[in-house]
Amino acid sequence: MSTESAQTIVLGDVEIIRIAEWQGPFGPARGIVPGVRAEVWKENEEWLAPDHWAPDSGSAVMALQSWVLRSGGRTVLVDTGVGNGRERPHSPHFHRQQGDFLGRLERAGVRPEDVDVVVNTHLHADHVGWNTQDVQGEWVPTFPNAEYLVPAADDFHFGPENGYGRGVREEDRLVYEDSVAPVHRAGQVRLWDGAHRIDEHLTLEAAPGHTPGSAVLRLASGGDRAVFVGDLLHSPVQILEPSCESCFCLDAVQAAASRRRVLGRAADERELVVPAHFGGAGAVEVRREGEGFGLVRWAAYEAG
Repeated sequence: MSTESAQTIVLGDVEIIRIAEWQGPFGPARGIVPGVRAEVWKENEEWLAPDHWAPDSGSAVMALQSWVLRSGGRTVLVDTGVGNGRERPHSPHFHRQQGDFLGRLERAGVRPEDVDVVVNTHLHADHVGWNTQDVQGEWVPTFPNAEYLVPAADDFHFGPENGYGRGVREEDRLVYEDSVAPVHRAGQVRLWDGAHRIDEHLTLEAAPGHTPGSAVLRLASGGDRAVFVGDLLHSPVQILEPSCESCFCLDAVQAAASRRRVLGRAADERELVVPAHFGGAGAVEVRREGEGFGLVRWAAYEAG
């Protein structure tokens, strides 16, 4: 995948544009999804490498990316990446980054003022960073005309009411203060719980576990289906072994239940599965296979 150009795919009446912020080795694969046995990686090396796994180093290869959906005459941005100039001392890949995300958006035909809806599937640092930008030393909403859809359970957990995730990680406070609170102050946040319909094609649904408010976005248009699963999956090996959580999940049991439920529906209804961090094609069709699931085919994009 190129990080310099957008990629597009059309499902029914919805155009999907993939915007990459970064891709590369992220960390030890067996540390990111610790429950997956070493032989699973090796047995599937032919298709895991090089887009999802670097066998020589043992690193998981991941992408940081966002998705633009043009649906019903509106522009919807799904997750907003890492952002620039953030204090993320515990996350080297996110700390004080300086990238060209907005430039890539603009080259794909999307200016900040064009975005009507921002979806945060959950409130981790790499999903809310470009919610805001630094203007003369103040964090302000990047997308001035957008409604920001934020899961209420995550807003409570990571916000001041719950002590910024009960103070377990200092980064949670930093993320909320620079990437979420300014959007609240601007009056652009809409909290939702359970399910929320964006338009005739797009619906948000709760899929908790990774975080208390983790959500998936379902697309249904004509005969086409897709589900944007956020961090329900960090690696394709979790399709093969859906009981295995990532090291970032707050509730492993609940995350596994959500993952099985969402993958089951995707297999039964032929939904294209679109995770936040898959490199390569970035989206995949799945099928039921024994106690888990298998891969049918990867998505086919066109250069934007």
